[in-house]
Amino acid sequence: MRSLTSLAASLTETLRQAAAHERLVFLCSFQKEESVILDELLALAPQVRVVTIDSGVLFEQTLATWRAFEQRFGVQIEVEEALATPPWTGPEHCCGAQKVAALERALADADAWITGLRREQGPSRAETELVEVDARRGGIAKYNPLALWTERDLWARIHERDLPYHPLHDQGYESIGCAPCTRPGSGREGRWAGLDKTECGLHV
Repeated sequence: MRSLTSLAASLTETLRQAAAHERLVFLCSFQKEESVILDELLALAPQVRVVTIDSGVLFEQTLATWRAFEQRFGVQIEVEEALATPPWTGPEHCCGAQKVAALERALADADAWITGLRREQGPSRAETELVEVDARRGGIAKYNPLALWTERDLWARIHERDLPYHPLHDQGYESIGCAPCTRPGSGREGRWAGLDKTECGLHV
């Protein structure tokens, strides 16, 4: 088990590597992982574009956290829309092609991107590396600086630095997506309650 000190050093080093890219994008969903990353990232990579994907059915608490992030970190977050067409009737309308298309737009001119992926989040992410090659997107670099961090590590950092975080985490939501589908649960088990689904398509 790694100490928080060694994990923090790994986070900084991974973000320094990412900062060497001129066209860097950070994908932000306003969860605890993004708070920890943003706290370090902006000083190391002032050129980074911070982008969120808006499905149009986000929790009100997510919108409030969005504002809190911008205020605390002094960043203007760009938006790529993944609105359901026709209006939302189920996860197939925003957790597939629309989100992937929004990500492709966000990364159209990027030479690297940063995510909050962690191995602990579930089997589909258990092999996540700190630095990967995103073959699906022309071989650009993909940085996952929290790959080795646990929930406990994240909360220690958040409380140590008094970072803003999504209030639904305090109500048992470990992973937070869109309001119609997300329920409380550990790992990613609450993201699509009652469905045999673990990913929206962005990281597969």
